[in-house]
Formats: sequence, C-alpha cells, structure tokens
Amino acid sequence: MTDLLALTAELVDIPSVSFGEAELVAHLEAELRAVPGLTVDRIGDNLVARTDLGRDHRLVLGGHTDTVPGDTSGSRIEGDTLWGLGAADMKGGLAVMLELARTVVEPAVDVTWVFYAREEVATIHNGLREVFAEAPELLVGEVAILGEPTGGTIEAGCQGTMRFEVTLAGIRAHTARPWMGRNAIHRLGALLGTLVDYEHREPVVEGCRYREALQAVHVEGGMAGNVVPDSAMVRINHRYAPDRTGGEAEAHVRAVLAQHLDDGDEVVLVDHSPAAAPGMSHPLLQRLAADGGLEVRAKLGWTDVAFFSERGVPAVNLGPGEPTLAHSADERVERSSVESCHAALYRLLAEGV
Repeated sequence: MTDLLALTAELVDIPSVSFGEAELVAHLEAELRAVPGLTVDRIGDNLVARTDLGRDHRLVLGGHTDTVPGDTSGSRIEGDTLWGLGAADMKGGLAVMLELARTVVEPAVDVTWVFYAREEVATIHNGLREVFAEAPELLVGEVAILGEPTGGTIEAGCQGTMRFEVTLAGIRAHTARPWMGRNAIHRLGALLGTLVDYEHREPVVEGCRYREALQAVHVEGGMAGNVVPDSAMVRINHRYAPDRTGGEAEAHVRAVLAQHLDDGDEVVLVDHSPAAAPGMSHPLLQRLAADGGLEVRAKLGWTDVAFFSERGVPAVNLGPGEPTLAHSADERVERSSVESCHAALYRLLAEGV
C-alpha cells in the first residue's frame, strides 16, 4: 500500500497558495489521466475526474488545492507526524482522494472526483463556482463528501456566516469643546458592550449541536488628534446555525443592533455564505458513519458543503487533520488520521450501500 503520509508530503512540497495552484493541478492531472476508466476534465485550474460504470448511486468527493499564504519551503516528517503548509488543510485530504482514485478503479458507486482552486479566498473566486458556471453537469451527484480537516470524524452541514458594516454618525467639533459635538467612537462603546454580552444559541439540528456567535472583528474611526470624530465603523461577523435562513439570521442581527441606531446610522450586509443542514439521512452517509464507527458532529465553521446543499445535494466534511490546526504556524497531520480517513472512504467506495 502507498505510504499516505509520504504522499501527503509530496503534495505539501508543491506550493499552491491561492491563485498559484497551477503546478499542483498539473501534477494531479497527470496522475488522474493515467487511471484507466476515468474521464478527466480541466476547467481553468480545476479538475473533475469521473467514473461511468452505470452504478445506482453517484458520489462526489471534493477538495480544494489551495492553501493560505505561509511558509512554502516544504514538508518535514518526524516519526508519524508531517508538518508543512496545507498538511491539514487540506493536502492530507487530497492525498486520500488521489490514492483512492488511483486504486479503486471499479467502485460500487460511481464517483466524481473534484479538485478545485481558490477556496481560501473570496467566494467570487471559488473554483467550484467556476466549474458550475461552465459545466454544471460535471458536478451532478446524490451526495458529496469534502475532505476538509475534521480529525477523522464526520462534520455535518455547516454554519452560515455573514459580515455587516455598522457605521455610527456623530457631529464634528474641536476636542477643546467636545460638548459642541457628538463623538461617534464613544457611541461604539454601548454597541460593543452588547456584543460582549451577547447570549448565543446552541440549537440541535438533526442531532448535531451548533454554536452561534456574534463578534466585532474590525473597527475604524477618527480623523485627527484634535477633532471629535463624526463617524465610526465596526465590522461584525455572525455565525448562525442551519435551522435559520439567511434572511432570518440577518433580521436577528439587525434586531440586536437596533437599540444603538439613530437617524444617519447605517447597517450594511457586505458578505454572506449560507448555512447547510447536516443531511445525514442519505443511505450513503449513514453507511459511512455506521461502518466506520464515526462520530457525527456539527461543523462549526463554513465550508463548501453549503455549495452542494444549496443545490439539493446533502454534503458532509470528512478529512484527516485537526481543524484547529488549519492555517496555524505549526500545521501538521498524523499518519493515523490520514490512514483512518482512507480506510473509511475505501469501505464506502468498495461496498456502497
């Protein structure tokens, strides 16, 4: 059997920071085109490889090829641990996908393998959207599994995420005579206090417990050291559970903020990625969990499972590496994690439902 940790290191050694994935994609394309029975399409820096065996079910297995910026000097293996940029997020998952595509050439279900670019940047650049815009038929499937790092557990669905910019107005004045103005930065104090005291929900959706959050992530204000500021802006991020629609989540945030708003203030929704329900009712996902004895928990974060969920395809995350190590300076993945994910997916591909 292929040394999966060594294969992960091989992929880590090919830098692929967002917008710089071409070398890694060329490597993966050469490997996939050498597999008998796979039809391989390349759209930009995205690869879609498919079996066409006439099976009763089609499974989509996907993973992004890019990493965040960082140390691209390569991998380091000590014992059964691999360090390196993207080791957890998500070249361990890519290694599992590549090895399964090369070795399970007659799976019990038809498989669509999707290796896509630019997941770590704004949604507008996301490779899945590029493929869907040009050839949506390539992404058709009954269920999808993304190889995001989950520590070998199934993380079902995902939180929605939205960002607001809240701009509070004031009245300019000289700081020697502040009573003649209204300090917009000082007005932020009460609003920020509400965020500090925010009582989050922890709804259970299809057996998965999600934890919502409302956080200030950026503040701007002020123009000079002797001027009472007439404008101040705070950017707020809201993570919401999939028992709410995006509209309901937006209305909730606006209701929380309403007590701090006066005429001339502004709340703008600047970015939104929807939540996705767990979708564990599909027999392929139930078989994956049962045969592997895998824990099923909520995804506390946003991933491209939402892309598939929006299109009526239940999707989950399952991949090697701890999600808490993603994007960290000491990003790493353990051999056991890569091998256990490979084993769980191998059983599903070999046996189906």
